[in-house]
Amino acid sequence: MPARQGVRLRADCVADSAGGLTFDVTAGGASGTAHLVLRRRDGHEEVGLPLSPVGEGRLRAALPSTVLLPEGRWDAYACVADDEPLRLATGATDLRALTARTPSGSRGYVAVRIPYATRQGNLTVRSWLRAPHAEVDEPYVEPSGLTVRGRLYGTCFTPAAYAELRPRHAPGPAHRTEVAVAEARFVLPVPYQVLGPGIWDLWLRPHGESGPRVRIARLLDDIADKQRVFSYPRAHVETAYGPVEAGPYYTRDNDLSVSVTAAR
Repeated sequence: MPARQGVRLRADCVADSAGGLTFDVTAGGASGTAHLVLRRRDGHEEVGLPLSPVGEGRLRAALPSTVLLPEGRWDAYACVADDEPLRLATGATDLRALTARTPSGSRGYVAVRIPYATRQGNLTVRSWLRAPHAEVDEPYVEPSGLTVRGRLYGTCFTPAAYAELRPRHAPGPAHRTEVAVAEARFVLPVPYQVLGPGIWDLWLRPHGESGPRVRIARLLDDIADKQRVFSYPRAHVETAYGPVEAGPYYTRDNDLSVSVTAAR
């Protein structure tokens, strides 16, 4: 690791079906106690994972699904003995197991960790920890709105359940919309004509007014930043606020929202 100055260390990463991650780091002849360190960006939290030899010149660290990472972005470093931690570059990644993952939700939360390469090629792990969690399928976009289908994890629906469309930057009231449920599955309409210009965030209220507000998001796959990958058509709709253009999008946290702008 620190043996050859100027050589970037790379970590290969493999995900398992339970949501755990395994990191393989090329050791480069370094000796001494080694750790892979995950540091939460914009925070002071740190998680150390022992690096153990698994073959000539390679060290391995495991992040099991039972070790919880608070939600955020965790930058990966390698540290040997008392040397300064070195930022790890992204090597080969195998995240196929994440695309077929269906958590039980029996623990009351959903934990997701997706490793990805930053713009500089460094290894970072995006972590989500949602309790409970509403996972959305592919939104169905129509000329007057969209239909959102998904599954609720970590709690159950009651007869009082409904959904909310909440303005992110305005003090105005949320719009309540009906939600159809079948066990853990849900379907809700998002009519554009009731929405004024702005950003509207989608939430479930599975217990009605007395229970938690659950953000609707898409987390259970291998894409850390869906905003760069998914784009949806925008509709031109006449509303009480005048003509608008509206359409769904994913935020930087992979939450589902609707953007509404006044039509020119």
